[in-house]
Amino acid sequence: MAVILIYPLILCILGLVVWVAYLVSSPSQYDGPPPGSGKGTVLVHVLVLGDIGRSPRMTYHALSIAKHGGIVNLIGYLESPPHPDLLNNPNITISPLPSPPKRPQSIPFIVFAPWKVLLQVYHLAWLLAYGLEPAQWILVQNPPSIPTLAIASLICRLRNTKLMIDWHNYGWTILSGTRGAGHPLVRLSKIYECYFGRLGFFHLTVTHAMARQLRRPPYSITQPMIPVHDRPASIFQPITNPSTRREILIRVLPDAEKALVPRLLDGTMRLVVSSTSWTPDEDFSIFLDALIQYAATSDTTPTPVLAIITGKGPQKAMYLDQIAALTAAGRLPNVRIATAFLPFADYAALLACADLGVCLHMSSSGVDLPMKVVDMFGAGLPVAAYAGYESVGELVKEGGNGRGFETAGELAGILVHLLGDEGKGELERLRKGAVKEGKRRWDEEWDGKVGIIMGLVS
Repeated sequence: MAVILIYPLILCILGLVVWVAYLVSSPSQYDGPPPGSGKGTVLVHVLVLGDIGRSPRMTYHALSIAKHGGIVNLIGYLESPPHPDLLNNPNITISPLPSPPKRPQSIPFIVFAPWKVLLQVYHLAWLLAYGLEPAQWILVQNPPSIPTLAIASLICRLRNTKLMIDWHNYGWTILSGTRGAGHPLVRLSKIYECYFGRLGFFHLTVTHAMARQLRRPPYSITQPMIPVHDRPASIFQPITNPSTRREILIRVLPDAEKALVPRLLDGTMRLVVSSTSWTPDEDFSIFLDALIQYAATSDTTPTPVLAIITGKGPQKAMYLDQIAALTAAGRLPNVRIATAFLPFADYAALLACADLGVCLHMSSSGVDLPMKVVDMFGAGLPVAAYAGYESVGELVKEGGNGRGFETAGELAGILVHLLGDEGKGELERLRKGAVKEGKRRWDEEWDGKVGIIMGLVS
């Protein structure tokens, strides 16, 4: 089957190469702001080859640019509702890309992946070369790096545009997590990402550790680079009026869990929240095993727990089946697990109501950080986070705003202590640390760095 499909694929590649060469032969170049936009107006194409509704950092970039008078074309997939402020801002236009095709099980990955990339190249090249006005900047999220880095760097060269790459992680390390480090596509992806990553005019990174790594081989980036830590948006706020907690819980909890609100309010049950992408790079089995161990604690009866798991992803159905089986077998006494996928505002409110957040992010590169922890701190929520990678200490301070773990046993011990009577004092100290960490907001971080670079902030 694979051999039969390869020949048409080769013909498609050759045809696309000819088409792209023709397409990018004469696009207009950037020579100032569009007519009617005002002298000195900065036009930025913000590109994420992913779901805009689940791309908070690029959403915040777009909102910050618009706040300072810039004009934004936000490019990406519309698979879930975008942040409402994007839809209501006259300076922001969402330019949706056609949704990527889903791989049929009958077609091998090695054949489907190039075909998917070809379609993405087609849509991106047309939109950036002719569908939109030339911009002063193209701000690209990486990863995904294929084909965005290549297409964006080519368009920037042709249209007199500056390319800014916002490094969230590395595409090749994510791919290696599912395909294996020795897979030919992983090796090719690494070569590609290192080469095209050097073509940016300016680089942003989510951590200092990532910036240091990108300066060294095999990346060897020499252009200007600054770390821009993720910071919570203004929608993530601690609860200052305890009476509002009841209203929020009744609104945001799944219907089957609303009857538990009185117990959550009087402290006889604790609320734990974890946001996961349900993918292999966030091993949910660690949390599930920890809850099993927590429920089986022999020296004391653990405080009942309601665990709310938010997010979408490919492994969700598999784990829901496991949870149902464990519950039916009586292995989760005093533990209730529910899932939810909430609108942005309700998710922020849920975090503010919780007693503890759990983060399972493992970092394929070892030098990125999870945005979900940033949001938890913004809501004043202390965190138990997987800590087995280099950069985690730039965000989660052990004993200051959270606790770190690497095994299910360690997480179970943290849950037993912090959610029990003996850990109330420490949990309150961690909450104060989370509130303190969350006080530095995105606007402050962005204005003093990216805003100055783009010429939007003096």
